[in-house]
Amino acid sequence: MTVMDERDGTPVSPARNAGRPAPAGPELADTVARLRRAMRRAARAVDPANPLAVAQLELLSAVADEPGVRPGELARRLRLAPNSVTTLVNGLHAKGLITRSAGHLDGRAVTLRLTDQGTEAVDGWKNANTAIIESALTALDDRHRRALSEALPALRELTQAVDAIADAPSGG
Repeated sequence: MTVMDERDGTPVSPARNAGRPAPAGPELADTVARLRRAMRRAARAVDPANPLAVAQLELLSAVADEPGVRPGELARRLRLAPNSVTTLVNGLHAKGLITRSAGHLDGRAVTLRLTDQGTEAVDGWKNANTAIIESALTALDDRHRRALSEALPALRELTQAVDAIADAPSGG
């Protein structure tokens, strides 16, 4: 039986695969999904007064990462329908968390920026997530904390690889 590389579908020679652990794709995907759900539940437990939905916080965070972004670009990056982004932006604008203004190159284009209150919301969300992780890490033994620390570069690369898949043009 020929083993195929999951990244590009090419045959993997036994020597190339020697010493490599078996692919953990399904277990890793399940664990990441469970961690995401656990983080959302914990964030609600840590900050039950936060009125914002995760989708709103993720949009605010994306605007924080790229002030002046256009709604269409946000829709593409977040993989949301443009009308969903419009609905989120309208709601966040009404709450005073985001501003809309004409683009500097094209006055018809709308660009988005966080207000001070929007920045506070993003910072609060990030701080809550950091506190959750730091608290949970204290429940782990040194070996597991060290393993997670050592896995960070691989997890960053995995995130970039998943982003590349999300950003690739759709085949049709």
